[in-house]
Amino acid sequence: MIPRQKGLLRGCIVIGCCLALAVAWSNHTVVQGDDHKGGQKDPVNWAPVEKMGLYLCAFHIGKKDPKFQVEAHHYCSPIGDIHQCAVFDSRGPNSKLLGTEYIINDEIYQKLPSDEKKYWHPHAYEILSGQLVAPDMPKMGDDAFVGFITSWGKTWHTWPDPSTAIPMGEPMLMWSANGDGQINEALISKRDAQFNISTSEIRKRREFMGFEVPQVSPPKSMKDIARRWTNKGKDEPTKRPDAKP
Repeated sequence: MIPRQKGLLRGCIVIGCCLALAVAWSNHTVVQGDDHKGGQKDPVNWAPVEKMGLYLCAFHIGKKDPKFQVEAHHYCSPIGDIHQCAVFDSRGPNSKLLGTEYIINDEIYQKLPSDEKKYWHPHAYEILSGQLVAPDMPKMGDDAFVGFITSWGKTWHTWPDPSTAIPMGEPMLMWSANGDGQINEALISKRDAQFNISTSEIRKRREFMGFEVPQVSPPKSMKDIARRWTNKGKDEPTKRPDAKP
């Protein structure tokens, strides 16, 4: 058999195996208890996925190259004081798994060593600007996000560029937008159209949170530690003039 024929044969075998698995999986039924005979689907095996009940949508930018931007759909579950999220490039059955994001509160973040903090980005701007939304929640998560303003995220994309057919290159450390103009308006408009929402209207609604929207510049190097509210001085929020005491 010539090499080309051998390659075609191996390809057919692989495709045949994949089709067989797909057919077998389509016939699975959910079972309870210890009876796993026949390859039946056990809910215990799927518990980690079933816990992912929090759906968020925002945008990720590359820390090294802030001009690299992608729409990011998060499916999250709590584990103690952490939320862990699988991040996809879109919603729907053919979405690409871009990577993961871990979300922690400010108390945990402040205890991290400096060398670790450089991997974590803030969420204050995303929330107050209206860019971070929870489509399955009332008012796109306005009320729920009050408790997340001071949270931090650590995000790695192992599929850095979703325009490629397969994941290519090294994992990419992703970042959050932290000031106006850092996310392409066309990207925001495309996302808003999917959910029939207006980021600017959500931003206006979230004024009730009582803080001015931060305007923090993108990081200048991979070693930079994120600032949440200001570019210099004390990294503290500015309260809105109409904020309630």
